[in-house]
Amino acid sequence: MPRLAMVNLKARDDAALGRFWAAVLDWVVFHEGPGSTALGPAGFAWPDPDALCLDVVAVPDPEAVRGRVRLDLAAASATHQAELVARLVASGAKRVGGGDEPWTTLTDPEGNVFRVRRETDRDTGPIAAVVVGCADPRAMARFWGTAMAWTTHEARDDRARLRAATGIGPYLEFVPDPLVTRNRFHLDLTPSPRADHPAEVARLRTLGAADADIGQGAVPWAVLADPEGNRFCVLTR
Repeated sequence: MPRLAMVNLKARDDAALGRFWAAVLDWVVFHEGPGSTALGPAGFAWPDPDALCLDVVAVPDPEAVRGRVRLDLAAASATHQAELVARLVASGAKRVGGGDEPWTTLTDPEGNVFRVRRETDRDTGPIAAVVVGCADPRAMARFWGTAMAWTTHEARDDRARLRAATGIGPYLEFVPDPLVTRNRFHLDLTPSPRADHPAEVARLRTLGAADADIGQGAVPWAVLADPEGNRFCVLTR
């Protein structure tokens, strides 16, 4: 089964935005190349099966819009949440709105929306969840749960939550959101060590994924779209 290995974020300035997120997550930059900055937890070796990484990729026009995918960060308490939000604002984030919700909504220096929420009962690491807006959370949970063999922890009309069967790392959550935009975030999967890449891609197609053309040309990875049109990649190892 493929696993969720990386969240890909499009940016105007990959190096600057990569440094921001590395500081936010207390991660390290493990790859810097022309137009690409990759970061992950300190001490891991790619492709560590238990690590989720972030790859910030420069594109000519990433669009400063609210997309259907965002990162939610974890805070262990109300005090930790307030301290983390203050540190983020000092680093260049901006608060969005207010209210009495148990989360704080912010934008990063390029306008990407994310949240800091209290996760007192879950040990997810710095990222609590990768959240995807969709029309049908139950259907998306079925597709992605089968695609990656993840455990479904909740499946309702208003929210579905999945997590790796190992119980390590962030949740993958689906919430209702009819907004259709060009996503600045997308998910990257990697096959298991002994898996055949073409066979894995073919299996995902049988589950409802479709080929997607974003002008990638001849590349060794596959670009697909899930049943609601969210694009994702299946990388080679």
